[in-house]
Amino acid sequence: MTTTREPFVRRLRTALLGTARTPLVFLGNFEVEQRWGGDELGLPRIALTAGDAMVNRMDEFALLLAGPDDYVVLKDRPDPEHLAYLAALGLALPHLLITDRQDPHHTVTQDALDSPALLARLSALAGVAALVPHGVSVDEEALAARTGVALAGSPAAVCKAVNGKIYSRRIATELGLRQSVGWTCETVEELDEAVEHARELLAAGRTVVLKDSYGVSGKGLLVIQDEARLGQIHRKLHRRADRSGDHRLALLVEEWVDKTIDLNYQFTVFRDGGVHFDFVKEAVTAGGVHKGHRMPAGLTSRQLAIVRQSAAVLGARLAQDGYLGVVGVDAMLDPEGGVYPVVEINARSNMSTYQIGLQEHLVPAGWSALARQYPLRVVQPMRFGEVRDALGPLLLSGAGEAGMVVQNFSTVNALVRAGTGPAEGRLYGFLIAPTAGELMAMDSEIADRLAAVTEGVRR
Repeated sequence: MTTTREPFVRRLRTALLGTARTPLVFLGNFEVEQRWGGDELGLPRIALTAGDAMVNRMDEFALLLAGPDDYVVLKDRPDPEHLAYLAALGLALPHLLITDRQDPHHTVTQDALDSPALLARLSALAGVAALVPHGVSVDEEALAARTGVALAGSPAAVCKAVNGKIYSRRIATELGLRQSVGWTCETVEELDEAVEHARELLAAGRTVVLKDSYGVSGKGLLVIQDEARLGQIHRKLHRRADRSGDHRLALLVEEWVDKTIDLNYQFTVFRDGGVHFDFVKEAVTAGGVHKGHRMPAGLTSRQLAIVRQSAAVLGARLAQDGYLGVVGVDAMLDPEGGVYPVVEINARSNMSTYQIGLQEHLVPAGWSALARQYPLRVVQPMRFGEVRDALGPLLLSGAGEAGMVVQNFSTVNALVRAGTGPAEGRLYGFLIAPTAGELMAMDSEIADRLAAVTEGVRR
């Protein structure tokens, strides 16, 4: 397994295409799990939420992953002041391809498929560039077929197969990697057996969790601490199976184990089966929902060795199953410092993937960094200039300095609709400082300044 310092986007081209010279067309189709798991039977879930509109504007993260010769498809044109700010930092931005129209509840891919002018521009890139989605579903395969732009990576069927949590658990077991006690449930009958084991854990005062195989960002995850609640969910799933006559499931039942730190590590699987370890970071989560990353992760040499070895064997196993490209793995540390190296495998780009360009260009060796989101309450669309003015000297002004880069601005206004009142926005920032202590102090002051920007909205 290699660990060279070649720029990530160049290495990604080589991994996917065998050459670093072919431009890439990036698509930020976040939460592609909803497409992979659309026909899978797990926990009851809501099909459409206001949060979809927020998630779909995360497409703008791809701006800072692509290189200057690459392309990024976006649902809307970015704030021009934000683009000018990024360019002033010396970041070489990609070519922009904007959809003709956008539906807030559609992914960027779905909007692209409904955009004749954009489809024509993409078709002109057939044979010249290759398509790199956040994750490949049937939608991205349809876009490739419509435009003639080849998909760089594995087909949707392979991507779906290796992204299920059931797959993660099975290959971790096969490879002898430590994981929590648990059971996979692909039928109601398998659930019956798993529930009996779970009852024993609950009776012993332990906690269990039910997970959809294709749940993401805390969705499709249910923590259970008493047998009555477990029985209620068990009966509900049985009733659904009895009504439909379909006894299939895509569910895990696991013990909810003690942890001190969440981790995320990434590796890249090459066309020839080689595996490159990219990084490991501390993941910041709340209630199972991703909130950001701290860098460096601060692991001991023993912990880091376990993570690297796990990446090597997982990458080789994924290559054996026909997958190539970026893989992110969620892991964690227990209170004694032991490593659970596989909580789940995400064979797609991850939030941490979109931070790599900023790390390479702006973070001095030995410094600390924090990627996180800040809530903003917005009544009418905000301009980047308003945030710039509020942050003042805390906004990063150049490489080698301390400050925050606004990583994604489109999510600030994603939920704003005329005449509907205040909306919850998110500002994604990437903070850089010489030490962890300075980083935390900067984070606190930024949060205060951003809260003051919308203080009048809260009244």
